[in-house]
Amino acid sequence: MFGKKTFSNNSIEYLVVGLGNPDRKYENTRHNAGFIMLDYIADKCGVRVNRVKFKSTVGEARLGSHRVLLMKPSTYMNNSGQAVVEAMNFYKIPAENVVVLLDDINLDVGKMRIRQKGSDGGQNGMKNIIYLSGSDRFPRVKIGIGSKPNPNYDLAAWVLSKFTKDEFKLLETIAENTYDAVSLIVDGKIQQAMNNYN
Repeated sequence: MFGKKTFSNNSIEYLVVGLGNPDRKYENTRHNAGFIMLDYIADKCGVRVNRVKFKSTVGEARLGSHRVLLMKPSTYMNNSGQAVVEAMNFYKIPAENVVVLLDDINLDVGKMRIRQKGSDGGQNGMKNIIYLSGSDRFPRVKIGIGSKPNPNYDLAAWVLSKFTKDEFKLLETIAENTYDAVSLIVDGKIQQAMNNYN
């Protein structure tokens, strides 16, 4: 269906990484918001993220004039850095050229926030990427998954719960914005992306 694209080693300029957990039982859970957004971007680009490489499933795409590798780590969330750093080292890509899509419990469902760099914000996948790479200069798009229903609710149970149908509709409304924001970031216009969507 899709023509096979073959890029030379040094032709990949950016990594776009969606964070999540690979097993089918985690599909459409809050913690997999990064996977959900990456799948949308892949669909928009007309590519499949189905090739196994760098402890991930990957697909090569073009955003604007830039060639990017779309990545969904297969390492489980807490070890996401293993996949990301392996790909960074292979393509010699700096942290500034790695866009990370991740879930954020401090944002309501249907909200997003772009950051140029910074701490992990308590998100374990981001924490592992920063730890293993030794850098916090990763542009990131945070996807709101909503806060716990009450303070005593188990955090792990909350982030591994599935989005409701209504929440999924809210996610769909920001998927296009996420695609546009990532396109701007890859084009070196992160400030414009932040102005447009934060």
